[in-house]
Amino acid sequence: MKVGGQAVIEGVLMLGSRVSMAVRNKNGEIVLEDLSQSSVTTKRLFKVPLLRGFVSLYFSLYFGIKALNRSAEISSGETAKKSDLFWTTLFAFGLAIGLFVMLPMWITGLFGILRKNEVLFAIVEGGLRLTFFVLYVWIISLFPDVRRLFQYHGAEHMVINAYESNEQLDLDNVKKYGTIHPRCGTSFIMIFLIFSVVVLSLASPIASKSFAWRLLSRLVLLPLTAGFAYELLRVSSKSPTLFKFLFYPGLFFQKLTTAQPDDSQLEVAIAALKRVLPDLAKEEGPEYFG
Repeated sequence: MKVGGQAVIEGVLMLGSRVSMAVRNKNGEIVLEDLSQSSVTTKRLFKVPLLRGFVSLYFSLYFGIKALNRSAEISSGETAKKSDLFWTTLFAFGLAIGLFVMLPMWITGLFGILRKNEVLFAIVEGGLRLTFFVLYVWIISLFPDVRRLFQYHGAEHMVINAYESNEQLDLDNVKKYGTIHPRCGTSFIMIFLIFSVVVLSLASPIASKSFAWRLLSRLVLLPLTAGFAYELLRVSSKSPTLFKFLFYPGLFFQKLTTAQPDDSQLEVAIAALKRVLPDLAKEEGPEYFG
């Protein structure tokens, strides 16, 4: 079966036969917790082309935010207030919209010649959005806490690479594999950002020159753009030779978003993956919560 995952604070979230995460607490113990007892990919919406891309993005964000908040509690041993979690999440979404949607639009609009050509406007805006995103990730990668998160991201990729190569999931086998994976969400984001330029260019005949209408059109076209990007990623993963060029931006960008993990981080990722595999989920292991 196909599995996927995300890095969380001092741990890894995995999606397979169920949605689970493994987090190392402040006592050094690995804590396993189920966020869903079943696989979200069995839902009917995941079978509908184009729509499944946005649905996949929604569930990734939903479980990702939930796992990040819960992993922070487990790793620190402190319970966060729900109000604090709400405002933190709201701030994160506001920052994303402001930095990667509104700011590129505003800067592009400062150039008079671009305001008269919606196709050119979309190309320049998309280039700025991609540049801002890469710079943002590069800057936060310099912080030690984020760097540690990227190590867990690398650990997640290494264990999935080992699993997909039919290796037994132990440290020695997993350490043979790299931190790069073609189906990473990073590749999806890069394809999404690049393809958004195409979508907005094609939609230019119905675009208006007002800032409010442009912003609305970007938000409305978000599900469609995510759907096309997801389908491209699916096709390219099945025909890696023919669509190899689609992988290059994401694979290159993963050099920033992943880092080489240590053994203790790999142990956490292995525990998370075993938890979501039907044939391994019942093995004895650390204490389960949830």
